[in-house]
Formats: sequence, structure tokens, C-alpha cells
Amino acid sequence: MASIYRSEHPRPQFMRESWLNLNGEWEFAFDDANDGGEQGWHLGGQQLPLRIQVPFTFQSKLSGIADPTVHDTVWYRRSLDIPASFKGKRTILHFGAVDYEAQVWVNGILVASHQGGHTPFHADITDALKETDNVLVVKAVDYSRDVTLPRGKQYWLDESASIFYTRTTGIWQTVWMEAVAPVHIDHVRMTPDIDRNQIEVRTCLNGGAAGRGLKLKVAVTFEGAAVAEETYNVMDERETRLISLLDLYDRGGARWWSPESPRLYDIAFSLIDGDSAIDEATGYFGMRKVSIENGKLCLNNRPYFSKMVLDQGYFPDGNLTPPSDEAIRRDVELTKAMGFNGARKHQKLEDPRYLYWCDKLGLVVWSEAANAYQFTEEYVQKFTKEWMASIERDANHPCIIAWVPLNESWGVPNIQIDKQQQQHAMAMYYLTKSLDPTRPVVSNDGWEMVKTDLFNIHDYEWRREVLEERYGSADKAVEAMPANRRLAVDGYPYEGQPILVTEFGGISYKKSEWEGWGYSGADSDEDFEARLRAVIQPFHGKGCVVQGYCYTQLTDVEQEINGLLTYDRVPKLPLELIKAINEGK
Repeated sequence: MASIYRSEHPRPQFMRESWLNLNGEWEFAFDDANDGGEQGWHLGGQQLPLRIQVPFTFQSKLSGIADPTVHDTVWYRRSLDIPASFKGKRTILHFGAVDYEAQVWVNGILVASHQGGHTPFHADITDALKETDNVLVVKAVDYSRDVTLPRGKQYWLDESASIFYTRTTGIWQTVWMEAVAPVHIDHVRMTPDIDRNQIEVRTCLNGGAAGRGLKLKVAVTFEGAAVAEETYNVMDERETRLISLLDLYDRGGARWWSPESPRLYDIAFSLIDGDSAIDEATGYFGMRKVSIENGKLCLNNRPYFSKMVLDQGYFPDGNLTPPSDEAIRRDVELTKAMGFNGARKHQKLEDPRYLYWCDKLGLVVWSEAANAYQFTEEYVQKFTKEWMASIERDANHPCIIAWVPLNESWGVPNIQIDKQQQQHAMAMYYLTKSLDPTRPVVSNDGWEMVKTDLFNIHDYEWRREVLEERYGSADKAVEAMPANRRLAVDGYPYEGQPILVTEFGGISYKKSEWEGWGYSGADSDEDFEARLRAVIQPFHGKGCVVQGYCYTQLTDVEQEINGLLTYDRVPKLPLELIKAINEGK
């Protein structure tokens, strides 16, 4: 196999030493006639005609194919060499994300089927393996024209236009394997409680753990110093412990996580059988709290003013897939350098490596689902399953402080008058709260909200005086109709929630060869600076009721040139100048 792209560990919050990255060159084929199965491609006995660089989809340049046309069925094939260190253990095959449906065969044996273009899945492939000459085959099926499919910004027409971009079909996040004991820790949920200085640790072990006399050891350190260690009997496959942290020298929350001070604890898990550890994994967590107190959005029990940027998570050569871990980190660093303390990841379940760098470098994230565009009962089933899996994957990240299942009535276009669509939005709100009661939930970001913890408004007004007037009082703000849409659905009045403007600006400014559009336009650096001040400074003004904002957007994307950075991440104004504007200077 050729050189491996994206070789870093894809799951930094729960890592084992024995793992293998499978990114790199794979065999590949389009199957427009959808007859690959009839030809026996899944059996793995015949080579496929093309070559592709995984995890980049065939639409992207980095894939080595760069074909933007519609091919809804594609196949992948590669040899599978099992490391000697895996011997005597179970081999788990992981896929970060495959858009939209996937079937996976090892040596002609079906080992996994998955639906959902943004969520991970895995399979124990041990029993399908041979001593040598193993072959892995993947069939991916997309539905490019289906507007009821959770797709985010992927356009269903042939060419990108308006606010929609190039499609993503097939494998677009890392493929990897790890070796585990026959009995091992499947996953962990960690919930911090800064008020009691405790971390709740819920471990889920795979089948067969109960009744075997196993023990679980949990060790917590902070900057190398031990702060907690507990060993307890495994009575069931699911165990929950409240672990108190020894922080005798911490005063005033110095060890709490925030963008300004992203302090992290390391945690190690050991599953013990007798005197031996049969499974070991390491991770991390942050001690932080998100709450709403007296109508104020708070971080660590203090009101927190959100200065966020809308981040689409697209790249010129990789599309939805970042080209490297360095590129992911650079996006976080650029965001912080411009004075933002958060990002709203827009219509995309972001790569876990992005969340890792936000945890490590300090950037809050609003996690938003990739929405469909139209409503059907089948859409509800698909979307609900994918959203639940998204929360399960990412709930341990301290950087995530809000869940956003729906945006701008995508998937629920008639929510203002359609009771069924209203009930869907309500269901997503309460479902999310049932899965994670520790974070606020936004029922429908932008307008036409039902029950919601935050009252979020999308407003692309560019005149300073209008913004100052509109957000000078809560009454005026919640009665406004910036997009000619009612902000709340009838029957769901404003109830004193924190008010945030979570899309605004969108000022187009051409600073590269890219052509495109924005919500208003600048024709020079001086004009762009003046326009930025006009839309940002009103939210810093005395008497403004807005508790945070999210500027549109971080970078230019394809036909959009309304970024603070060009598509290849070059700042359109000096970073320190944008930071000063964000600081109200």
C-alpha cells in the first residue's frame, strides 16, 4: 500500500496501544449499473480497476480521482495484514464515517452493515480472518438526489450553488483496526461535576464480563500528578462510579476547563483478571459546567459571552475531510487568533480530531447535526438514529457546550403550521435532553423555534443603527423577523431564554482567485474592516441584550466568499485586527 494519509489516532479520547491505521491507497470502482454484487466483487477475488487514497472521497482532489459527477454506488478493496501483536486477541475494524450506507466483507464474509453518513461503526472481524491473504471489501451507497437524507451542505444537483457544496460519497473518515481482549471495555461515558469536584465514570463492557471476578481500575492524573485512583469489582457489564478528585491546592477553579484555560485531566482504565490487566485504555476529560442561570448562559457558574464563528469544515482539496491533523489544528488556532472563543460546526458532525484540538487548545463548540432538507416519516427514523449516535460519540468532549439537532427549519420546512413537524422538533429537543441533561439544546437554530434552551436568531442585517435598535431590548429582539420568518412557532413564546445571534455578517470580500457571493459586499480592506465593525460592535454596546454571537463565517467555501479567511486559510485582514474588533475595540 502507498503512503498513509491521516495517520494520527482517530479516537484520542479512548486509545489502546495496539492499533493499526488503514488509510492510504485502496483499490476502487464505480458501480453505476449496481451489479458489482452480481459479479462477486464482495468476495474479494478480483481486483478493482481504480486507485483511491482513503479517507478522501472520489469527489476530492486528495483522493487521486477528483470526479465531481454523481456515482451513487462505489466499491473499495484492499489486502489486510494482521500485525503479530494482534495474535490471541479479538480484531476490531473501525470506520470513522462512510456516506451513506455501507456493507463490509472480510474474505467474502459480511461483517458489518451500517446506515448513516456521519457516524462511526465497527465490527469484530476475528472469526472471518485467515492466517494470511486477508481481503477487505467495502460497498458504499449514497443517494445524491434524495433530499430527505441527512446530508448537511452536500448538494443534490450536479454543481455546487447557493449555500450548497460538493457531495461526499463513500469513506471520508479514518479506517483503522485495534486488538482487544475477548472481554474488554467497549465504551466509557464521563460526566464532570465541578460543584462536587467529582467525575462520574460509566463503563460499558462487552458481553461475558459479569460473574467472572474481574476488577476495573480507574486512575486519574492532572499534569502528571495523581488525583484519584479506584479499583472496584465488576458486578455487571455496565458500571457507574462517582470519583472524587484530590485537588487540595486548587482554589477558585484553576483546574476547570475553559477556552481561556483549557486544563485537562488524563484518565487510564485497566480491566483486571486476577493479577493481570487484560484490557487497558487511556483518555482524558475536562472539568467544566454549562448552565443557564437567571436567563444567562454560564460556563463554570459564571456568565459567558460567546464570540463564535460559523465553521463549515470544508477544505479545498479534501472537501469534508481535512487534509491533515495539522490542518485541523491550524483552523482552531486561527479561530482563537481572531478573538473567537467558540465555533458552531455547521451542518456537519466534525472529525473527532477537531474536537480533540478544541479540547486541548481551548475552543467551545456547538455540535450541529447534518440535516435533511424535506420531511418524511422515513427521514425521522434515519435522522433520529444518526443524531443519537452523534451524541454517543461526542458526549465526553468538554469543548461541546450545546447540541443543535435542527437548523433554520431544514427537514421541517413547514414547522410554522405543521403539527407533525413541530412534534418532531420537540421530540429532538427532549430526546437530546434525555441522552445528555448537562448541555443546553437548541430546537431549531435561527427561527421558528419550539421548546428551546437558547433563543437563537439569524440576522444578516448590515446596518449598525438597525442592529443597535433591534437588540437594545429583549422585546424588540424576539419580535423581529430578520429573515421574514417568525422566530418562534405559535404556542411557543419567548420565555426569558438567553438571546444569541448565531448567524450574522456574511460579508463577501474577494481576496483570492475564487469568485462567489456573500450577504453584503466589501471592495477594499478598509471597507471590509468598517463593515465588520458595523455588524460586530453593536453586540458589544451598552444595553445590548445579546449574550453571544456567531459570525458567518470562518473561511470562503467553494462559491461563497464571505469568510474571514480565504478557502486556503489566508486571513483577509490582519488576525490581530479582527481580534480587536471581536474584543469590542
